[in-house]
Amino acid sequence: MKQKILFVVTSHDTKGSTGEKTGYYLGEVSHPWDVLTEAGYEIDFVSPEGGTPPVDGLDLNDSINKKFWEDAYYQNKISHSMKPSEVNSGDYKAIFYAGGHGAMWDLPNDTAIAGIAAAIYENNGIVAAVCHGPAGLINIRLNNGALLVSGKKVNGFSNEEEEIVKLTTVVPFLLENKLKELGGIYEKSQPWQSHVTVDGRLITGQNPQSAKNVGEAIRDALRK
Repeated sequence: MKQKILFVVTSHDTKGSTGEKTGYYLGEVSHPWDVLTEAGYEIDFVSPEGGTPPVDGLDLNDSINKKFWEDAYYQNKISHSMKPSEVNSGDYKAIFYAGGHGAMWDLPNDTAIAGIAAAIYENNGIVAAVCHGPAGLINIRLNNGALLVSGKKVNGFSNEEEEIVKLTTVVPFLLENKLKELGGIYEKSQPWQSHVTVDGRLITGQNPQSAKNVGEAIRDALRK
């Protein structure tokens, strides 16, 4: 049996009241997926509502996006993503939150997925996220009552990056500010530069450019 990793994707498809569509960002799923499946891991998908999650950044000129999108087995898996109630946390060595702006709306409030992540972490597993995916980390509490991100080095989509994409007044909160507010030791690089932060079994990446490197960091941590 292959060891398994659980990918979390958003079910939310609209950027606030703008009417613009969003969802999970394809490259933030495909690039870690490519690294981790090549390393021999099986990937499962969960979303707050289950079923077919909305997708953003559908760029099939990216060869890894194309590889994922045209993989019939995994296309079937992600289009039939599990509901949180269908997940057994004990099956997974790691959980990874993909980004995409949709993550800012539904993942922070999803206590069921947060509970799954806490259980995986408490079972010596890895919790990882990239870009807006760390929005899903903000409500993860451990058995001792502490927030997972409190006192840990962490990163995610920066305030500058949110300003560049002109969504600072659209998103429910600024991720950089929220992670700091909750006691995270926030790190960042210049906009659109890959930046991966590893603090023990917590792995976070700043932006879409960091997605592959987050996948590599998960792989390397699992091999220790």
